[in-house]
Formats: sequence, C-alpha cells, structure tokens
Amino acid sequence: MTVLDLDACLEKLYKKQLLAECVLKEICERTKELLMSESNVVHISAPVTVVGDIHGQYYDLIEIFRIGGHCPDTNYLFLGDYVDRGLYSIETISLLTCLKLRYPDRVQLVRGNHESRAVTQTYGFYTECVRKYGSMQVWKYFTDMFDFLTLSVVIDNNIFCVHGGLSPTIHALDQIKIIDRFKEEKSLGIQWILIIRKEIPHEGAMADLVWSDPDPDKEEFAISARGAGYTFGKLVVERFLYINNMDHILRAHQLCNAGYQVLFDDKLSTVWSAPNYCYRCGNLASILEVGVNGERFFNVFDAAPENDRVVENKENTQIEYFL
Repeated sequence: MTVLDLDACLEKLYKKQLLAECVLKEICERTKELLMSESNVVHISAPVTVVGDIHGQYYDLIEIFRIGGHCPDTNYLFLGDYVDRGLYSIETISLLTCLKLRYPDRVQLVRGNHESRAVTQTYGFYTECVRKYGSMQVWKYFTDMFDFLTLSVVIDNNIFCVHGGLSPTIHALDQIKIIDRFKEEKSLGIQWILIIRKEIPHEGAMADLVWSDPDPDKEEFAISARGAGYTFGKLVVERFLYINNMDHILRAHQLCNAGYQVLFDDKLSTVWSAPNYCYRCGNLASILEVGVNGERFFNVFDAAPENDRVVENKENTQIEYFL
C-alpha cells in the first residue's frame, strides 16, 4: 500500500507537477471510499463558493483560488466537467481530488457529463493520460473514481445545484436519492463488497441531470439538440422549486460569454468558470459566492496571465462542439 502524504501531494500539484502513477492510484481508491458514503443529494451550508466548468484549464483553477480564497479558508462546490478540452486535465483533477480528500467537508465535487469514459475518450483526457504517463492506467483510475461522484448538492435546503439541469422523470429530491449511481452487493458468508461501477447512461434521470439545459424560449421540456438530456423552460423550473420548497437552481454546463447567466426571474443561474474557453473563445468566467443569508454574488474574472504561454505553445486542438 502506497504511503499517502496529501500535503506533499498538494504542494507538488500547486506547482503543476505530476504525481506518480502509484500515488494517483491510491488517491483514486481512497476518494472512491469517501464518495461511497455520500448521497446522490448532498446537503451543505453556506457560505460556499460555487465553481462551474473548468475543463482542464489548470492556470484558471489556480486563478479561482487566488480570487476566491484557498482551501480550507473557503468552502468550495465544484459542479463538474473538470477534464477534457484544456491541456492540463490531469493536473486539474489531481488537485481537486486531493483537496476533496484533505478537506472532505469543505470541498464538494459533483459529476458532470465529461466525467465519463465515453466522453473523455473523445475530447482529450484519455489522450493526455496516455501522452503524459505512457499508458491508459491513470485514465482508468480517474474514470473509475468518476462513477462515485455525487449527482447534486443542496445549499441550506434552498438552492438546488447540479451540473446540467432537470429531468421530466424527476419531480422531487427523493427521486434523485434513489437513482442507482452504483450497485453494492454483499455475500452471505465472509463479508465482501462488490461495487458494479455505473457509467452515465444515454438516457434517463441520471443522464438528464448532467446533460439538460434551460431554454428561455420554452415553458416545458423539449428535445435537446445535444442528443442527450432535454431543454426545459420557466414552468418546469417553477414547478420543481415549488414541489421541493426551494428558491433557486444553480448549474453549469453551458458557455456564457459574460461568465454567468440568470434566467426565469432569478430562479435559475448558470455559472461558467473556464475563461477564454479552449484558449480561443474570448469569454469571461465567474465563480458564485453564496452568503450565509442566501445572497449570491458572481465574482467575474478573466483568463490567468499564465495562459499566454499556453496559447503560444499549445498543441493543435480542434473544437467540434461546446459542452
């Protein structure tokens, strides 16, 4: 068993140094054990700073800590899509995973649609793992761990937080809690536990939570052009909030040129935390600071200056779609 010094790991990762493959294996195993105890709906209290998509833009993650505060001084809720697109997915997810292990009550990690084997094989994370470590093993360690990430978080019983959006099959939070995010079995003799890992399905409630988007021109649910999840309108949002006695939905998943977007009479917000997305889109980014009295403040920021070197030296990356 690898001896794991999390503080030493964090010191390396804050310097953008890769951890040894055996260390990452141990980190992922321990993170799975921690995440297994979390519900599909994790309840937390404000104050908390909410972070949207990062997509492997490591320097911008460090910029987030500069402007929002470092752990454990600031509580963080990350809404998924940690990998793919950017050039430093391994450094990004390694840092976030170590922070979750080191400060489990102050760091929350939600699953996004890119935390899956199929998507990461296409949009960069798999290739980055093979290039930096010489095999697919690190990719396998992390994608196995992704299966254990929670699906949603509720802040002060009042703000519902999810990566993508709502589902026509989910009306109440209890319906999210019973989604089979992983399956656990025990033998009758000498006790053992078998975990059957669960990839994000192509359809159904779990897929909708990570893939769906709000549409200001719609009232109800409609087919999504993404090919997964749904679009949903104002009436859907109002109905969900009423049934669950909440005031606001907070999600990520969509590029916002201003860094954030507020819809449906301030009942739903999108937070986007990858500035100059893919090092070429020119957009701003934001983090959302939720105060103890429920007040919400979007802290808007631009790309970290270190990205200038990335743009000059970056590999050829093609953008085929925006998630």
